[in-house]
Amino acid sequence: MAARPLSRMLRRLLRSSARSCSSGAPVTQPCPGESARAASEEVSRRRQFLREHAAPFSAFLTDSFGRQHSYLRISLTEKCNLRCQYCMPEEGVPLTPKANLLTTEEILTLARLFVKEGIDKIRLTGGEPLIRPDVVDIVAQLQRLEGLRTIGVTTNGINLARLLPQLQKAGLSAINISLDTLVPAKFEFIVRRKGFHKVMEGIHKAIELGYNPVKVNCVVMRGLNEDELLDFAALTEGLPLDATSGTSRRWSAIRRC
Repeated sequence: MAARPLSRMLRRLLRSSARSCSSGAPVTQPCPGESARAASEEVSRRRQFLREHAAPFSAFLTDSFGRQHSYLRISLTEKCNLRCQYCMPEEGVPLTPKANLLTTEEILTLARLFVKEGIDKIRLTGGEPLIRPDVVDIVAQLQRLEGLRTIGVTTNGINLARLLPQLQKAGLSAINISLDTLVPAKFEFIVRRKGFHKVMEGIHKAIELGYNPVKVNCVVMRGLNEDELLDFAALTEGLPLDATSGTSRRWSAIRRC
């Protein structure tokens, strides 16, 4: 029988402990006459409980249903070099003061702490993570964390072809590329910027460097690109691509009847 989540067992232990010392007094109050020795014994009892019932996976990352969360997303920046209609107004948005953003060392410290708790996959997001100047160095330092198996990035692909050789050498192991249309004119309309050819170059560079699969994310918008769903599905034919729509529908290959 699977062990119950540690957090649930701890809550029951604490409730039981509170009931045992609540002879009419509020449970938030210590038992009358409780001695230092009794307090020490209680600490020892709880430590013994933890030793006997702690799961191999961190209780901190195990929810009340016993599910273990091993995947962490880290936003490297809120800046972006596109202005997608469903994401950001054309004029942009007020940015958080730099002093309030995580430094590189703070990002790495947080990653280190989470990996020690059982995280084995980290995805770097934004904004657009590949416009952060030290993104290659961040990937390289994450790659040194013992226990971290996968380092991924979600990108709009504009800078991908240029940076990917360095990122791969640093340890990047998974790529998600946001692309909402296969029509260059529609691309400029949706993202309010040029760059369709750069995104396609990034996709082909990822394939060339051996990433398999390369994941392509598409936000489906009624009256704008819903007519391209079959085109995105066809894009996976003959190429190591996974195409996922905003409805969570996924195509990784086309089989002919």
